[in-house]
Amino acid sequence: MVTFSCENLNLAPTNAVISTVASAAATAVLLCTIASDFIPEQLQSFFSAKFKTLSKTLTTQITIVIDEFNGLTPNQMFEPANLYLGTKISPTARRIKASKNEKEKEVEFGVDKDEEIVDWFDGVRLNWVLVSRTMMGENGKNKKKKRESGSGLVKSEVRFFELRFHKMHKEMVLSRYLRYVLSEAKKIKESRKEIKLHTVDYNGTDYWSSIILDHPATFDKIAMDPEVKKGLIEDLHLFISRKDYYRRVGKAWKRGYLLYGPPGSGKSSLVAAMANYLRFDVYDLDLKEVMCNSDLRRLLIGTASKSILVIEDIDCSGELQNRAAEGGAPPVDDEKVSLSGLLNFIDGLWSTCGDERIIIFTTNHKDRLDPALLRPGRMDVHIHMSYCTFSGFKVLAANYLQIQDHPLYKDLDDLLKQVQVTPAEVAGELMKSDDPEIALRGLIGFLKASRRENQEQ
Repeated sequence: MVTFSCENLNLAPTNAVISTVASAAATAVLLCTIASDFIPEQLQSFFSAKFKTLSKTLTTQITIVIDEFNGLTPNQMFEPANLYLGTKISPTARRIKASKNEKEKEVEFGVDKDEEIVDWFDGVRLNWVLVSRTMMGENGKNKKKKRESGSGLVKSEVRFFELRFHKMHKEMVLSRYLRYVLSEAKKIKESRKEIKLHTVDYNGTDYWSSIILDHPATFDKIAMDPEVKKGLIEDLHLFISRKDYYRRVGKAWKRGYLLYGPPGSGKSSLVAAMANYLRFDVYDLDLKEVMCNSDLRRLLIGTASKSILVIEDIDCSGELQNRAAEGGAPPVDDEKVSLSGLLNFIDGLWSTCGDERIIIFTTNHKDRLDPALLRPGRMDVHIHMSYCTFSGFKVLAANYLQIQDHPLYKDLDDLLKQVQVTPAEVAGELMKSDDPEIALRGLIGFLKASRRENQEQ
């Protein structure tokens, strides 16, 4: 075994070494001065250009610059890169940006300028740096300030990312890595998205105003037939995965649902569950608030892609009821929304203004709707929100009482087969006590009373 020790080594630089280094530095400075004085400028430029060309040839690094703006429009690569790199910040980072809006739940972290972020992709090291420069220039919107100060120059910040990597990986970065960054940023954005509920607002500039939709409904909490629920979830999955299919067959990428059944059967809660499941915004369109067909089109244009447009109680609008049942088509009033205007809105040329859009209609009376509304392409899927079944009751009992079984379940199963009550009525009884025994016996009493009332009628 051999052991090395450095205890007796004198590693301090000697005076002779220091003197030699200083002499070499002075000589280099002198030679540069002589070259500047005696070599012609043209020759200096020639050698400088050759040196730069040689440096570029010998370098092993490539730098991709991602500007924040392309002229006046945002660069669609910059913000995704910023979002993606916010998840790649090293624990040893010296500076980290943190931000939180008033309505957001979580703090978001981002890249600060001049802080290097190292990412790895397929075993390749990639170095990111956010560069910020202050530029001086004229601002056309600052004419008043220019007259007052006597100067038209204003400061503006120019930001861009520099992505550096070995040149041997150029093809991989351009063809796969940048696409990967865009894909991951999209996932991050969707996971952080706050779902919003929009309503008609003629006082605004875009006809819609919004608030955060903080509805707790999920498919697990909806008291509906399990097979119907499963079919709905599968249909939603199929819809959102068929972008190329809809374009190939020449149809607008949208899907229409009709939710029908008695009041209190959970139609509105199901809409909220669908929005939470898909992470789609909800646009609540009350047709009584819409003045005319042209306003209807403007409202449609104002909705975003990846959204759910809800038209509740569509049977309550006289202009949209079944024309055959009413003895023919009613006269058209230009000051109101007509059936033809709504049909063009949901299935005409205007319906193509947006992608991945779901339109949901709700009604308590399906038979009152005009057949033109009910056909595929307008209301593709019809979902009957029925009275509460025993399977639906068990979902409610698990939610409200946190129980999966109870000796009283057999009596409740028999009663629910005899009495028509809505999930809302059952939930109202279960909320009266936290004690399962008391709550279930109260529900049994309610069901028996409802049965007696039905028998007396």
